[in-house]
Amino acid sequence: MTGLFTADVENRGLVLDPRTKLFVMITLVVFALGNTGSDIAAVKYATVVLCLLPVILLCTARQYKRAALSGLVYTLMKTVEMFCMPHMTGMILSLIGLCCLIFVRLMPGLIMGAYMLSSTTVSEFIAAMHRMHIPRQITIPMSVMFRFFPTVFEEFSSINTAMKMRDIRIGGKNSGKFIEYRLVPLMVCSVNIGSELSAAALTRGLGTKVRRTNICRIGFHVQDVIVLILSSALYVLWILGLTGVTG
Repeated sequence: MTGLFTADVENRGLVLDPRTKLFVMITLVVFALGNTGSDIAAVKYATVVLCLLPVILLCTARQYKRAALSGLVYTLMKTVEMFCMPHMTGMILSLIGLCCLIFVRLMPGLIMGAYMLSSTTVSEFIAAMHRMHIPRQITIPMSVMFRFFPTVFEEFSSINTAMKMRDIRIGGKNSGKFIEYRLVPLMVCSVNIGSELSAAALTRGLGTKVRRTNICRIGFHVQDVIVLILSSALYVLWILGLTGVTG
């Protein structure tokens, strides 16, 4: 299965170290979702630039439709937030504000997380976690997550196909059974998938105290340095803004 949440090593475009991707995602969560430094003009505009980085990475991975849709939605909602919301009041302001909260603050981190899942293998991720000396209590659940989402989406697609054959859909004659026949099997499958993947991870020796070896090669290259500098610039601008150097 190939998709947004499935690792495709052959078409992942710009090759970045998993630690670089993780740092970018954390930075997006801090500044985009957390709205940190929004009162500092330099940080505000630099955050917009960094939010477009996941779109560029999707383009390098040849996911042009998702990149175009994500970039268009983000640009549109950011424009509305900056130029239209100050002139709105009442219920319209609440509705538009909710949409901006979802698409402007939450979406960049989600896109970066989806790109990380689709461009990083489990072996690369585990090797990166070991390089950072992350405890097994964190590494094992996160490595299971890399297999969990693609498997759940595959099961959801199979459930949808089976229900369409039985005409169980919204608006059909059996629309009342939509929740029971789709969501309940998905919830049961999700629980079983989580248990099976956890058992598989332990079977492969992820929980042992012996130091594991790994055949995949990870490391920082020129592109990693450029992306890390762009991401770190936000923290520098934020500190400079707090000290009054920049406004």
